[in-house]
Amino acid sequence: MQYIYNIDSGKNNLILNRDLYKYIVKVRRFRVGDSIDFRNLKDNYLYKYKIEKIDKTNIYLNLFEKILDNKHNDKEFELFWCIIEPKIIEKTLPILNQIGVSKITFIYCQRSQKNFKIDFDRLKKILINSNQQCGRVDLMKLEIVKSIDDILTYDDIYVLDFGGDRDFDNKNIKRVLIGCEGGFNQNEREKLSKYIKISFNTPYILKSESATIAISSKIIL
Repeated sequence: MQYIYNIDSGKNNLILNRDLYKYIVKVRRFRVGDSIDFRNLKDNYLYKYKIEKIDKTNIYLNLFEKILDNKHNDKEFELFWCIIEPKIIEKTLPILNQIGVSKITFIYCQRSQKNFKIDFDRLKKILINSNQQCGRVDLMKLEIVKSIDDILTYDDIYVLDFGGDRDFDNKNIKRVLIGCEGGFNQNEREKLSKYIKISFNTPYILKSESATIAISSKIIL
């Protein structure tokens, strides 16, 4: 754990209870006098607190130092991701977060099952937990749109699809569209024909979530 998230980080005093109490006292076994690092994920500061008191239900902490600690990725990269099963998205999200994806825009493509619903509150909790583990200081942005038509105003999207350029230059790529299971249908391919298609140098078919990890790693890392 690189730090603990608390929305009130930055205030002179914090009082923690419930889950954080259990984690800090029972799991991590912090004691009076120990220092703990906090972030609020709204600014670039690391806030250092000292434990002043622990009773049966609360932890009382005082701020003694704040440090400007900006660990943002140099490269901004956005995934346009056609919606797949939410459970798979939830398992993949921490990996994309660690790699440094700036934003994910989810899209209901023609082959996305329309009964799949994205729980953004749950995804935010997953991202916060991931940030605490990997040290990321900003929250990945998340958005959802109804169809591919809603992103056609962008002129710099690359489309990951069969038959695309395998030797593409990834230096200037900022946005990539990835289909769901089964890929894009013919109507979508016609709409996307104005964009550059790219693909991987592999004879194998990647699942949607594997493709998101692979392309993000190739472009960011």
